[in-house]
Amino acid sequence: MNGLMISLQDAVVQGVLWGIMVLGVYITYKLLDIADLTVDGSFALGGCVCAIMVLVFKMDPWVALLLAGMAGMVAGAITGLLHTVFEIPAILAGILTQIGLWSINLRIMSGKSNIPLLKTDTIVSKFIDFTGANKQAASLIIGVGIAVIMIVLLYCFFGTEIGSAMRATGNNEAMVRALGVNTNWTKLLALTISNGLVGISGGLVCQSQKYADIGMGTGAIVIGLAAIVIGEVLMGKLRSFGSKLTSAVVGSVIYFVIRAVVLRMGMNANDMKLLSAAIVAVALCVPVVLRKWRLKAAYTEGGE
Repeated sequence: MNGLMISLQDAVVQGVLWGIMVLGVYITYKLLDIADLTVDGSFALGGCVCAIMVLVFKMDPWVALLLAGMAGMVAGAITGLLHTVFEIPAILAGILTQIGLWSINLRIMSGKSNIPLLKTDTIVSKFIDFTGANKQAASLIIGVGIAVIMIVLLYCFFGTEIGSAMRATGNNEAMVRALGVNTNWTKLLALTISNGLVGISGGLVCQSQKYADIGMGTGAIVIGLAAIVIGEVLMGKLRSFGSKLTSAVVGSVIYFVIRAVVLRMGMNANDMKLLSAAIVAVALCVPVVLRKWRLKAAYTEGGE
């Protein structure tokens, strides 16, 4: 029983830290209807940049986290430029950036696939030294605090004129363009902000787990989509934009809790990617099937 409780506590912590990445995926997927595959690379980029800044350049962990977010923004901007300026389809632009980031991340880590931070101060270790809390509590408090700040900032930003234009671009791009809004700019900005959040999440996970790994972002987009779907199912009746942003983080926590429970039940860890893909596929397919069933049920001969 104690082992299960520890696993669930770890899952909640990971869910909150990864939830900031899910917020980034929410911006591109739900607002712009783009499944941005840059996420897999920019998450690892954030972790790698954060690790090197703390370990090699001896920077303050908070500054390193900020630089991780900026690195993610650069990655998102590259994808945005490929898509908007050079008219490469969004999904292909994301794939190209993601592939390029693999080599860049290796370069950042001097060719190493893994960098430990065991003897280096991080945000979490400094918080532990200051408060005396354990690692799980420290990571959870920091993660929740940053997640709340990000949700508030995003809520305020998307209430502005440019933020509203970004949301409208995903709903009806032709109408927004007819109103004189440069939709290429709104897409570029959305991809930049999205991957900035992803980079911050990667930096937080790196500092929490005390290492950066070249493959730490593998499958991040699937995790993000699964978390969004779970959050919508649990909090779908809430209509405010703030509650939808919150549901992304809540969905991330539930996803990692489900994963922890499934692993404790004896599921092979190698099958987790399959489970994540199945969750996303089922969640996307079920509404379509239900809509077609309702249309068929409502149809009667004679058009009545």
